[in-house]
Amino acid sequence: MTTIQIIDGRTESDHNREFLPGMGRTWLLPLYDLFTRFARVRPLHERTVELAGISAGQAVLDVGCGTGNLAFTVLRAVPDAVVTGHDPDAGALRMAARKAGRRGVRLSLVQGYADRLLPEDGSVDHIVSSLALHHVDDAGRQGFGREARRILKPGGRVTIVDFGAPDHGPGHEHEHGHRHGRSRQARPPVAGIVDLLTEAGFTDAREVDHIEHRFGPITIVQATR
Repeated sequence: MTTIQIIDGRTESDHNREFLPGMGRTWLLPLYDLFTRFARVRPLHERTVELAGISAGQAVLDVGCGTGNLAFTVLRAVPDAVVTGHDPDAGALRMAARKAGRRGVRLSLVQGYADRLLPEDGSVDHIVSSLALHHVDDAGRQGFGREARRILKPGGRVTIVDFGAPDHGPGHEHEHGHRHGRSRQARPPVAGIVDLLTEAGFTDAREVDHIEHRFGPITIVQATR
């Protein structure tokens, strides 16, 4: 079994920073992979990887990687890709590390937040993200946009799959809720993802696919550095 190391990419101020876990509550994490199988998330990952167009040897960063399912989809499609998973949830990263060890695949893992990415400027070929940005607040999403543009190589690509439901206005609440019991306002749908990438300096941010999923409309948004 391969041992996978988890790098702590957080700054000192990040250590007590809150985040919304993938299942909404930390104690539900052991059910995450079972839920994603039931929810048929894997076809969304396969479509995302297909649209990303990753080639052998390219550096790929999976932002909000959770337990690593999108990263593993990349490695199944392109075994020679150099993949790093990035997530604030240490428990999810430990699950991803165990899964990578059992599979014997090469996967780097970093604990950190979407608005503070570890790679150096212009060092990444692809950024991918699956059903993660709707968990991030507005400031974090804007920071992610800036960081994505910073770390991508010229010609590098960001491909995001997330919920694309209509925006119901400021009263609409995210179904997961806040970790301390307060409701979290729904993140903007596809237009919000396109806008945040455009505001970050991407000139061609656009929706490249739209999927009617059992849990609602899903969009895939893409932009090139």
